[in-house]
Amino acid sequence: MTISIGHRRFEIAQPGNILLWLIAAFHMLLAASLLAVLFSVTPAAAADNSCSGKDLMAELKQSDPARYAQVVKEADAVPNGKGIFWKIEKPGLKPSWLLGSMHVTDPRVLNLPAYAQTAHDNADTIVIESDEILDEKKAAAALLARPDLTIFTDGTTIQKLLSPEDYARLDAGLKQRGIPLAAVSRMRPWMIASAVALPACEIARKAKGVQFLDQKIAADAVKEGKQVKGLETLAEQLQAMAELPMEFHLKSLIETLELGPKMNDVVETMTDLYLSGNVGMTIPMLKTVSPEEGGDGDYAAFEQRIILDRNKVMADRAAPILAAGNVFMAVGALHLPGDKGVIELLRQQGFTVTAVN
Repeated sequence: MTISIGHRRFEIAQPGNILLWLIAAFHMLLAASLLAVLFSVTPAAAADNSCSGKDLMAELKQSDPARYAQVVKEADAVPNGKGIFWKIEKPGLKPSWLLGSMHVTDPRVLNLPAYAQTAHDNADTIVIESDEILDEKKAAAALLARPDLTIFTDGTTIQKLLSPEDYARLDAGLKQRGIPLAAVSRMRPWMIASAVALPACEIARKAKGVQFLDQKIAADAVKEGKQVKGLETLAEQLQAMAELPMEFHLKSLIETLELGPKMNDVVETMTDLYLSGNVGMTIPMLKTVSPEEGGDGDYAAFEQRIILDRNKVMADRAAPILAAGNVFMAVGALHLPGDKGVIELLRQQGFTVTAVN
C-alpha cells in the first residue's frame, strides 16, 4: 500500500502500522484524554451517538472458524494472558493487589468487580500509572511546559506533512469529536492520532466530566483519604512516543483514519476482551484488523520502547511501594501479560502473583 505525506510517498511496511498504533493508542489515552481540557470541547460539540460497535471476534468465529481458532491458540500461548485482577504476596507483608486497567470512560469498565472494589476500599495506598491525572488542568499545563513533546516548535504544521486528501479526512474525523483541526494543526502526530483513535462517545463523555477508570480509582482514593502514588509522569509517557520515527507516526495516523467507523468495532472488541479477562487475545485480535506479516523493525522498536521499557520502569518503581504491603495498583492491562510483563517482573522481585477469578 502507498500513501502520500506532503509531497512524499511511502510504501507501508507490513503489517500496517495500524496494529502498532492501536496498541500504542491505549497506552497514550492518559495524555490524549487531556485534549478535551486543552481545547474546551463541549458535550454539544462532540458527537455522542457513535458508541455502537460490533464484536469482531464473534464475527470472525462465524466467518472464518479456522482463523478464529488460530487467534485463540495465539492468545492461549501468552503468559499471564488470562485475568485482569491479581493478588501480590510476600511473606511478612499484607497482600497487595494489581488491576489491569483500560483507560476509558465506558461504564462497563468503570464498574469494578466486587472483589476488586473491596480491595481498593481496604488498601492503604493506591498506585496508578501517573498521579498527575488527578488534576487535568495541572496535567495539561505540565505537558505544555514540554512543548517539544506535544507540538512542532519549528513552524511545521500537520497540513504540511499530509496530502490534501488525508488532511481533509483528518478534519472530518476531528469534527466528529468536537475538536477543531485549527486547534491541533501544530500538534505532533501522536497526540492527534490518539484523539482520532478515541471513539466520539469517549470524547463526549470526557467533555461531560466523566472520569476514565484510572482517574476514578485515584479520585475515589483521595476522597477516602488514601495516599495516591504514580509510577510515571505524563512527560515520560510522551517521551517514549517521541522517540519513535516521525514517519511511523504519520503512517499510523493515516491508517487510523482509514479505519473510520471500524475503530468503534475495534474498541468494542478490546472492551469485550478486557471485561472477559482475556487480555492475551488483544494483540492476536488486532492482527485480524491488519493481518499482513512483516515490518519486524518497526514492531521491535515499538515493543521495546512503548511496552517493555515501561514495564520495567513500572515494576522497579512499584517495588518499594509494594514493600509496605496492602497496596492497590492499577496499570494498563496490556502491561501485565508476557514473559517480560509487569506480573512476571514482580515475580522476579520475589513476589507471588496469582490471578483472582
